[in-house]
Amino acid sequence: MIAETTNRIRENVNKVIVGKQEVIDLALIALLCEGHVLFEDVPGIGKTTMAKAIARSLGCTFQRIQFTPDLLPSDVTGIYYFNQKTQDFEFRAGPVMSQVLLADEINRATPRTQSALLEAMQERQATVDGNTMALPRPFLVLATQNPIELEGTFPLPEAQVDRFLLKIRLGYPTEDQENEILLRFEQDDPLDTLDPVTSPEELVALQASVRKVRVEQSVREYAVQVARATREHAAVALGVSPRGTMALYRTAQARAAIHGREFVIPDDVKMLAPYVLTHRIIISSQTRLRGRTTEEVVQEVIEQVPVPVEKL
Repeated sequence: MIAETTNRIRENVNKVIVGKQEVIDLALIALLCEGHVLFEDVPGIGKTTMAKAIARSLGCTFQRIQFTPDLLPSDVTGIYYFNQKTQDFEFRAGPVMSQVLLADEINRATPRTQSALLEAMQERQATVDGNTMALPRPFLVLATQNPIELEGTFPLPEAQVDRFLLKIRLGYPTEDQENEILLRFEQDDPLDTLDPVTSPEELVALQASVRKVRVEQSVREYAVQVARATREHAAVALGVSPRGTMALYRTAQARAAIHGREFVIPDDVKMLAPYVLTHRIIISSQTRLRGRTTEEVVQEVIEQVPVPVEKL
């Protein structure tokens, strides 16, 4: 059931997006886990197009916020305004009241505005003038940040970065893929003709089903050992939190489900670890001075932790 539905979504998104199978699968995994995705890549790669394609494939409402230094929390959550006709205060919903939210260049907003989004991401609710409102389900935040432009940015606090289930880089297309993009968008935008292939209600049901995917004790212990190894690594100043361990566990269940399996294998954990753990660790200043990256450290951790094998 889960594999069939995700295959339909994948095929639908592929009508618009060229050559990003792994990225699409990672976005589907985030959807099934009720998680959020942080895209860190240069402009023009197709982040907005992918977010719209996913939203339309699900039949979900979609909103986009362009984060700037002067953006206010009310611009994200919404405001109460006085309606002179009714002589009463009415609520005007902000973009966060959608099911798929694209937070473009999220690190350009001030910490105060970022904190407004933090509540929505973690609690699935928004508080405006003391009134707390539940957000629609499913709720997915696809945020982008540019790794090149540093001027006028506010680094995301560790607490907010930790709320993102996955951190992904799309990367440039190959020459053949770029040619295919030109041909596909030569006359019409395929996004305009994209129809939903599932519904938000079906997706919520699938999210509950993913949690039933079986995880053997050895595989569960392997996920815990990988997460704990980041805390003990000499190059790491701050390792992965238990929330990160849970994220690795849940995403492994989702990956097994979209591949048609009712059980998790060690390869699920191993494949997802770089996307789940890299943004959750802070390497030491000495490690950075030596030119090493968090990606390299996480890969080293994965290679050091022994993979469980089935006993004959």
